Amino acid sequence: MKFNQTLILLLCLTFFINCKKSTEAEIKKESTISKAEKQFALLTKDAEDQNRIPRTLDAQGQMHWAHKNFDWTEGFFPGSCWYLFEATKDKKWQIAAEKFQALFEDHKYLTTNHDLGFVFNCSYGNGYRLTKNEAFKKVMITAADSLLTRFNPTVGCIKSWDVTNGWQKERGWEYPVIIDNMMNLELLFEVSKLTGNTTYSDAAKMHANTTLKNHFREDYSSYHVIDYNPENGAVRSKQTAQGFAHESAWARGQAWGLYGFTVCYRYTKDIAYLNQAEQIANFIINYKGTPKDGIPYWDYNAPNTPNEPRDVSAATITASALIELNKYSKTSYNSAIDKIMNSLASDVYTAKLGENKHFILKHSVGSIPHGNEIDVPLNYADYYYLEALTRYKSMELNKK
Repeated sequence: MKFNQTLILLLCLTFFINCKKSTEAEIKKESTISKAEKQFALLTKDAEDQNRIPRTLDAQGQMHWAHKNFDWTEGFFPGSCWYLFEATKDKKWQIAAEKFQALFEDHKYLTTNHDLGFVFNCSYGNGYRLTKNEAFKKVMITAADSLLTRFNPTVGCIKSWDVTNGWQKERGWEYPVIIDNMMNLELLFEVSKLTGNTTYSDAAKMHANTTLKNHFREDYSSYHVIDYNPENGAVRSKQTAQGFAHESAWARGQAWGLYGFTVCYRYTKDIAYLNQAEQIANFIINYKGTPKDGIPYWDYNAPNTPNEPRDVSAATITASALIELNKYSKTSYNSAIDKIMNSLASDVYTAKLGENKHFILKHSVGSIPHGNEIDVPLNYADYYYLEALTRYKSMELNKK
């Protein structure tokens, strides 16, 4: 009898401790979102004053706004507002999201850029997911139609950059496809689901399959740019544009690949995409040169570590992708997720209220080879952080 009473007491004590830990973890997640919301509210006030979309800071530490004609990052700011609306249920964030995404609605007709997926899925896509506003759905469909004009079935990919002018022309490419382009497929998958038209998803799957075949090395790290012959689909070259070297692993590129193939699995349940995402995750998580806090250098092969800049944007994309992958995989990514999320929430990477020109996170990198956006806040780092926080808050830890 005494043994049974002791056992019951121990079980009750264990249950109490676990409940206490769970409650403390939930409070911590909630306070992190609240802290981010307060900072982002200040940034939103700045944006409203200028009726512009914040992108980053310039070399002098002043606000750099998204280009009005088109900016591949323009969808992230209203997308962040949508995630704050989802997390807080505060109507002011829906109002802000709708206001700022309206600034670029007419860009849905552009056929000169592959980043329509980023722009419209992160903004109007999240808006439709949360409100079911039919007007948002129509914008998504038009943007997807515009994106499809860049698909070449002979190559099996959506063309990333036009090469008629600028630095892209100087590289001598004919049909460049970058790993980032995996992120634009979600718009096609979602529009296919909304309309029942498989033309969109067929193109997305072909792009994913071609990328899986040609973009990855034996260790599952990714090249940045694969240039194709548009006439026969042959690979012309494998290079980088924003990484350290052609054979290096640009950190954000690895994150784009992880996220992209996780999304592909979500829509298709094709085990090949799940396997690819798991292999990329394995490369990222187990790379020996990554600092202990889980925030990578801007390139996994950057030569001057530990004095190379970190890329927080790569970490936020990775964290958000891992949280979703955790739902599908037999492998548990809990430890890696917790490490990255706790690091991002620390004072090392999260700005104090009122600082950092009101961006949430510090220490991201746009493109070191181009000398652009080095060790600065970036609106897409904040976007994927808020997405990760929203997912993290509701994540049921995958105990395996």
